[in-house]
Amino acid sequence: MSNKAGQLNNRISVFRAEKKMTQQCLALKVGVSRQTISSLEKGKYTPSLVLAFEIAHAFGVDINKVFQYKI
Repeated sequence: MSNKAGQLNNRISVFRAEKKMTQQCLALKVGVSRQTISSLEKGKYTPSLVLAFEIAHAFGVDINKVFQYKI
C-alpha cells in the first residue's frame, strides 16, 4: 500500500477574476482572512471541507469546479 499523498489544486484565482472579486471580498464572504485566501491560491494551505464548500458557494458553482484532487 502506498502512502503517497495527493495534491489539492484549486481555481480560486480564476473564479475571483471572472467574478471581479478581490481576495478581501472573498475572505469576508467566507469568514477568513485575506491572507488565508492568498495562501489557498498559492497552494500553501489546504482548506477544510467546510471552507472549500463555502468558497464554491460564494462563486455559485459546484465544489468540483473550484477544487480538484490529484493523486
